[in-house]
Amino acid sequence: MKRFLLMIAACAFTLLPLTADAAEKLRLLIIDGQNNHNWRATTPILREFLTRSGRFDVSVATTPKEKSPSTDWSSFQPKFSEFQVVLSNYNGEMWPEPVRKGLEKFVNDGGGLVIVHAANNAFTGWPEYNAMIGLGWRGADFGDRVTTNDAGEIIRTEKGKGPGAGHGSQHEFAIRLRDAAHPAVKGMPREWLHAKDELYHGQRGPAANMHLIATAFSDQSKGGTGAHEPMIWWTPYGKGKVFTTVMGHGEDSMKCVGFQSVVARGSEWSATGQVTLPIPENFPAADKVSSAQ
Repeated sequence: MKRFLLMIAACAFTLLPLTADAAEKLRLLIIDGQNNHNWRATTPILREFLTRSGRFDVSVATTPKEKSPSTDWSSFQPKFSEFQVVLSNYNGEMWPEPVRKGLEKFVNDGGGLVIVHAANNAFTGWPEYNAMIGLGWRGADFGDRVTTNDAGEIIRTEKGKGPGAGHGSQHEFAIRLRDAAHPAVKGMPREWLHAKDELYHGQRGPAANMHLIATAFSDQSKGGTGAHEPMIWWTPYGKGKVFTTVMGHGEDSMKCVGFQSVVARGSEWSATGQVTLPIPENFPAADKVSSAQ
């Protein structure tokens, strides 16, 4: 009888859904310290909502803040191997070679990497970083451009043709899922309204093995291109996964519930290949922005 009851309990346990509370916390490292955006204001927002999710144990590594020939980088030696996912909120000077090699090894060995907004602007001269992110803020001659038509069919524009990276005026815009089955966005509305933000266009790169998840229409009346531009995508790198969203210019856009859900779920997925975090009840609708308090 005792054995029978134990078997019943074991079966019941396997049927219970895995929740963020039940899952072991993932060690996540945010990197900041230099950016043409206000990282001092946005890193605390990233840290707060990732911690609040209950899924992450969040640490921050800050680079030297001053750009000068005498900058001492010796104190910036993040131990990537102690983490399961790294989130970059950095756009500044090139890191020392040991740090670059460390990140390459981390992702190649299976670690997750998450790129937020201007972090995809960084490191034009780092070939492996370009391979990891797929697309970045680069000139038209740097590499291919990726957009879609209205139906979501991918259009590749070869380097040298069409616009390079840029953005129009900040405004609210609709995020349209192109791969609604991807774990990071599964269960979200097929279209939802993102808070006022910069809508990047004309991203360039090798875009090799890039998997597009969501786009936004770049309205010409707002200074855009008239095309559906990538907003969320991922790229394999060795055994690892690199998850990118170019949303998140500032405090208002980072307080968007949609943005926070994308980053948190994308971080979990890049680290584990699965997502346990639920879609928030106050997720944005097609015609309504939703902001975290």
